[in-house]
Amino acid sequence: MPRRLLSGEHVYLRTPSERDRTEFLQRVRDSGRLHRSWVAPPSDDAAFTAYLRRLRRDTQAGFLVCRTADDAIVGVLNVNEIVRGSFQSGFLGYYAFEPFVGKAHMSEGLRLLLRHAFNELGFHRLEANVQPANVASTALVQRAGFRLEGFSPRYLKVAGRWRDHERWAITAEDWRDLRRSRR
Repeated sequence: MPRRLLSGEHVYLRTPSERDRTEFLQRVRDSGRLHRSWVAPPSDDAAFTAYLRRLRRDTQAGFLVCRTADDAIVGVLNVNEIVRGSFQSGFLGYYAFEPFVGKAHMSEGLRLLLRHAFNELGFHRLEANVQPANVASTALVQRAGFRLEGFSPRYLKVAGRWRDHERWAITAEDWRDLRRSRR
């Protein structure tokens, strides 16, 4: 049974490992049309190996969002370019897999990640950069309490093209206030 880092009602988070290679790569293949210009996840053995290697760095943290009912990998949450010291921040990246899109798994997984980031990892801020036309990604961060901070033209190279992104962020204080208001 996979080691659960954080558990929710319908999903749990755990770190990726070598044993996930086959399922992960199949999910990426099955989700090609979904991901198209939004994200370029590891899609072959070499890229998956590089992904696992990258997650060993102190500046990276990666989590698989897995369904509690059957341990299926439904999505990925990564915190990239973590900076400690007086910054205590990182950049959030994420993607869901077919056929699990639109079933609230990523929302629950992101809530678990935020709890982990602000309580266990001691982050002060997380930033998510989202392409403006990616309505589902924008809705995900909005539901989690992120606020729009700005627009960055040609910010990130995705699928071979420099693409515009909106900057969304949440601080530990924002997150705590949101949690209090939802109780």
